[in-house]
Amino acid sequence: MNPPQDTIVAIATATGRGAIGVVRFSGPAVPAAMRAICGELLRPRYATHCLFLDAQGDSIDDGLALYFPAPHSYTGEDVLELQGHGGPGVLALLLGRCLQLSSLTEAEGLGLVRQAMPGEFTQRAFMNNKIDLVQAEAVADLIEAGSERAARSALASLQGVFSARVQALLQALTDLRMRVEACLDFPEEDIDFIAQEAVSERLADIRGQLKEIDQAASRGAVLREGLRVVLVGAPNVGKSSLLNALANEDVALVTEIEGTTRDRIIQEILMDGVPIQVIDTAGLRQTADVVEQLGMARTWTEISTAQVVLLLEDASGQVRQDQSFETEIIRQAASAKAVIRVMNKADLIEAGRSLPKEKTTDPAQEDRLYISAKTGLGLDALRARLLAIAGWSGDASSGVFSARARHLHALTRVQAALDEADTHLKTQSLELLAASLRLAQDALSEITGEFTSDDLLGEIFGRFCIGK
Repeated sequence: MNPPQDTIVAIATATGRGAIGVVRFSGPAVPAAMRAICGELLRPRYATHCLFLDAQGDSIDDGLALYFPAPHSYTGEDVLELQGHGGPGVLALLLGRCLQLSSLTEAEGLGLVRQAMPGEFTQRAFMNNKIDLVQAEAVADLIEAGSERAARSALASLQGVFSARVQALLQALTDLRMRVEACLDFPEEDIDFIAQEAVSERLADIRGQLKEIDQAASRGAVLREGLRVVLVGAPNVGKSSLLNALANEDVALVTEIEGTTRDRIIQEILMDGVPIQVIDTAGLRQTADVVEQLGMARTWTEISTAQVVLLLEDASGQVRQDQSFETEIIRQAASAKAVIRVMNKADLIEAGRSLPKEKTTDPAQEDRLYISAKTGLGLDALRARLLAIAGWSGDASSGVFSARARHLHALTRVQAALDEADTHLKTQSLELLAASLRLAQDALSEITGEFTSDDLLGEIFGRFCIGK
């Protein structure tokens, strides 16, 4: 691709005060910027101690400068990093000085020096084939990682683990498609083609590889995006108590007064390194209280967007659930991964009475968990159930890489195309088989960016922070 004609610059460290602040350049005007700000051309890939100079030659700051000549840099272009003190004032002065260089660089035919757009440094790395699109997205995922496991999975993608798996599958698809299309070009050799080329076995192997990639990507997506869990039920059934128990802190106010929770309370909890967003909602009951009705309206909104709904009931029978509300909850949660009936206050069940098993032959008892938010009874089983729904298990840490919704969508399309290919293979419709393999290949190529629209690139990099 043709290199950009302008040079971008931005503060690459976080907003606020810090011990160190970094201003980063990338583009053709970097050598001119070095001479103007550092007073000399720097030795490549060495940290040089120097003064950062303004237009009059006076010092702005005292720090380190690093020069990375193209193509051996993050972006694949000439890159200059100025590492000085991290005060907002001095960084603003240094950035302003950098942007003043436009008049100098344009006069020398080196183009503009302008402030970088969000994610533009990483976008240039992608456009210059330094990284693929999966690795570019992993940069943002690594910055945003909220747990050790999420950080490790993002680092795996950044280091090319996901890309390598996709490329291996893509190579296998390309090879099979080449064999099928060669047979179409020479139909007279189509006598024992399927058996000779082991087409069925090759396709089965490809589908097996896809399944493994999809499972690892799904777990990676859970680490990145988490699971949205909504607590619903009648007032005083123990929703806020359960939130506090899962969070191990008093997040929500708990009283014996009905309707204490009148608005949603959102708390992110890490379960075995997996982010679980737990949402406590207003209790559902018939009421004339206008404020409580507004809270209940938000409860219905949360139910309709939940990934998991925990429908809390009182195991002791002291608080009764309105059956009409229960029916509506199940209807509104139709798009959720699961609706789990959670029987709280199991510690209040009469002594000597055994708790029903989690799974029974009685439909009324089906898929129920008996817990006590007060004593902790059954909470480990509830956590295990949520992690299972998220597609996570204790031994799933190996082979996990960061993945996004668009990756999973592309893998789903690959799976659909391969299912069609298997059908065409069984009917020996080789032209349709070749077409299905091409569709699978195109969908897989979108993951790494080999076949990607400009609109998608703009959406992806537009969500990065400035300076990265």
